[in-house]
Amino acid sequence: MTLPRPGHQEAVARYPYLWDLCYAVVALAVVAAVLAQSGTPARDRAVAVAAVAVIAVLYAFWGRRRDSGPAFVLAILVAFAAGTFAVSTVSYLLFALSPLIFMALDARPAVVAVVCANLLPLAAGSVRSGAGFLTHLGPIFVMSAAVAVWLGIWINRVIEQSIERAAFIAELESSRAEIARLSHEAGVAAERTRLAGEIHDTLAQGFTSIITLLQAADPGLADERIALAVRTARENLAESRSLIAALAPSALAAGSLPDAIRREAARFTEETGTPATCRVSGTARPLPTAVEVVLLRAAQEALANARRHSAAANVAVLLAFGADSVRLVVRDDGRGFEPAGAHGFGVPGMRARAERVDGTVAVRSDPGTGTLVEVEVPA
Repeated sequence: MTLPRPGHQEAVARYPYLWDLCYAVVALAVVAAVLAQSGTPARDRAVAVAAVAVIAVLYAFWGRRRDSGPAFVLAILVAFAAGTFAVSTVSYLLFALSPLIFMALDARPAVVAVVCANLLPLAAGSVRSGAGFLTHLGPIFVMSAAVAVWLGIWINRVIEQSIERAAFIAELESSRAEIARLSHEAGVAAERTRLAGEIHDTLAQGFTSIITLLQAADPGLADERIALAVRTARENLAESRSLIAALAPSALAAGSLPDAIRREAARFTEETGTPATCRVSGTARPLPTAVEVVLLRAAQEALANARRHSAAANVAVLLAFGADSVRLVVRDDGRGFEPAGAHGFGVPGMRARAERVDGTVAVRSDPGTGTLVEVEVPA
């Protein structure tokens, strides 16, 4: 069974009183016109009024449901046919029936049903008055059917566009909220990274220098004051390192940089179903926190871009430890892009972070050939 068009059902749900008012006004006008025809047999008028009432009941208890569909339309057409054959004035009910049909059916079946509904008065008139009825009033009903079909299709398209626009606006609002959340998280992460770097480059380095100078002045720490100063400096160095560890990303706090990048690749595979391999070459060694953060964020950003844009079948991540540098390479075999025409903040943000530790970022891609992101930092 064909379900009703969601667009019309949404419109009915949003403005139910308008559709009720439309049918009520037309139906009451038709009933009043039928009852005013004193020359028409009372039995025919009773049948016509009953037909209008039956359609009203069907609409009230069936037409609003999502499963009304063809069965509902067939029922109201049968009732309409009975009323039209009894009293021709019932044919004016088409002004209300055509919208009901378009509410219950998809566009093409609705067009067929509306045309059939407009043929019923012609059939009834030809039975009562003969073939001459078709000659005089046939063109009017043809025009009425054409107008009803055009109006139904137009209303259908307007409703569809309204629903599409509402969905687009909802999607934009959702995207805006997500961007705000990600921007906030990125800002917090960037500030934490900056503070960790500042502590590492100032306090931690300063305490290390103090310890070195004091031990050079008194290698055996015979002077109690120098020994106390060295002990105090070491305690504060330990505190500063604890602060650096606390400010580092949680992914690094749970293990080494290679482990963190392996987890990012595994998460990418779990979320997308696309295989993402991770390989570590060279001898892994601890790196300054600021350098590890740059490499981890670069891996996360490159994998996020592959997830959103590449439609790749395979992704490969390489973390290569060299003698005086560390290189991160993320390659995918997706659709690629033209770097010169790319927009967004991912790659510029990656470059800005790399430049803070004297690193470089290279992006190589062409449409249809995949993308390669390479980050190299001294270490």
